[in-house]
Amino acid sequence: MGGLPKKKFERGSATNYITRNRARKKLMLSLPDFRRLCILKGIYPHEPKHKKKVNKGSTAPRTFYLLKDIRFLLHEPIVNKFRAYKIFVRKLRKAYGKTEWSAVERLKSNKPTYKLDHIVKERYPTFIDALRDIDDALCMCFLFSTFARTGKCHVQTIQLCRRLTVEWMNYVIASRALRKVFLSIKGIYYQAEVMGQLITWLVPYQFSHDHPTDVDYRVMATFTELYTTLFGFVNFKLYHSLNLVYPPKLDSTADIELKEEDEDDYAMSSESYLEKLSALSSSLARVVSTDEEEEAKLDQFPTEGEDIEKMEAREKEQKQLETQMKLFEGLKFFLNREVPRESLAFTIRCFGGQVSWDKSVCIGSTYDVTDETITHQIVDRPNVDKQYINRYYIQPQWVYDCVNAKILLPVEDYFLGVTLPPHLSPFVEEKEGDYVPPEKLKIMALQRGEKPELGQDDDEEEDDEEDDGDEEEEDEEEEDEEEEAEEKNLKKMEEQRSQGKSLQVKVTPGKVKAENPSRLKEEEKAEEKRLAIMMMKKREKYLYDKIMFGKKRKVREANKLASKRKAHDDAEKAKKKARK
Repeated sequence: MGGLPKKKFERGSATNYITRNRARKKLMLSLPDFRRLCILKGIYPHEPKHKKKVNKGSTAPRTFYLLKDIRFLLHEPIVNKFRAYKIFVRKLRKAYGKTEWSAVERLKSNKPTYKLDHIVKERYPTFIDALRDIDDALCMCFLFSTFARTGKCHVQTIQLCRRLTVEWMNYVIASRALRKVFLSIKGIYYQAEVMGQLITWLVPYQFSHDHPTDVDYRVMATFTELYTTLFGFVNFKLYHSLNLVYPPKLDSTADIELKEEDEDDYAMSSESYLEKLSALSSSLARVVSTDEEEEAKLDQFPTEGEDIEKMEAREKEQKQLETQMKLFEGLKFFLNREVPRESLAFTIRCFGGQVSWDKSVCIGSTYDVTDETITHQIVDRPNVDKQYINRYYIQPQWVYDCVNAKILLPVEDYFLGVTLPPHLSPFVEEKEGDYVPPEKLKIMALQRGEKPELGQDDDEEEDDEEDDGDEEEEDEEEEDEEEEAEEKNLKKMEEQRSQGKSLQVKVTPGKVKAENPSRLKEEEKAEEKRLAIMMMKKREKYLYDKIMFGKKRKVREANKLASKRKAHDDAEKAKKKARK
């Protein structure tokens, strides 16, 4: 008499999930529209813990969604817009079939449209939330901005992505927010610090490419539709935070200079305002002048709970950051036609440098190659026909390496025809015990203001460095052997103590010697460490042994990499001697 019997698969976790087909029928949407709605609203499939129970005993592969997410989609107003668009397409097709051109024009003028503003506000309640998720939007918009005008995506989408990315680059230049640049096989990685958030994005190289056939461009276009809306909000907010006019406009003085240029030159008369803006050679117009902004800045006082030491450390970091922001100030660059113009102009201007190029390459050239005040000319060819004495001729990698090193590196390593040093990734941070390449050691020495020992041509000095490296490896091996012997002794002492045996201590008379105080301190520390290890519990000792094992393995890997590098350098030396 306990009531109705409970049916199987109708309680517990089985009621929390719904299959994709059932969800689609519940929303009365086709599969492409359902997929599009889920992307816009941020609803993704979920894998149940007990899939067989949720699947009603079946093991067939099915896609599951949370039932509460599908119920959340029932009240979305865009669903009605999707249905209205289907009706619009049906009516338009019928009007074309009947050749009713007046009806076709009327339908096109009343085409149903929708906005994603409410979805952006719903998914990103605060501006910091939007900034944290802007990485994917940047990567996708920069990718779409490089697409050719083929039938894979709408021309309006490509133009919109290009406009938004140009606005973003101009903001990063105005705020001096760029921190790291890395040239990889996939493209150029940039990292900027915007309102305390580190934002990393990837920009493809400006190469012509064929669209792969195994990529669903409809899904990518749906993501881009959301990202462009989000990107527009973010750009608007960022521009107003710097008192910049939005949509961006060039400074009046720079605009006059562009108008005064000879209109008969190639790429000067036919280019649009967006092209002038995307040249990245002119500053943006401001709502408030720079002098008023400087007057508006107040002295910084420590906040509540912040002591003077933290404030001093913060001020020190701020000074280092300000020095990095002015890395290229006072330097004038000229770009040859074969170098990546947009990337170099963007990077140089982010750090206060002036940049120009030939008028025939692109609009926005501010000075000619004959200008005697040019300090660096960036060239990516073996030699140049006409050279000026008062400037350096360097390869493009110098600019990116200087940005990552935060100092102006010696230009001798980047002259024309010189084999370039390796382009090290700024996103790799070596920890204690990791292998550090010699080029990184050289840059670290330059950052400290020391004269680097690496990169010299004398064979004797190189041999001395190799001997020092061998001695360091031997010292590390000796330390490992001492630690192993120490651990063995500790284990023996622990066994004796567990068996109840008394420890035998021998006292031998000797002479008093004058000990070195620093050595005494080291011995005391070693003794304290040994006693601490002895007093450890079994579990703590196990964890300590695991940590020590990991450290030793890291040292072995570092030694292995160092030996590989040494073998490579020896082979290069042998090749050079053979050539001589």
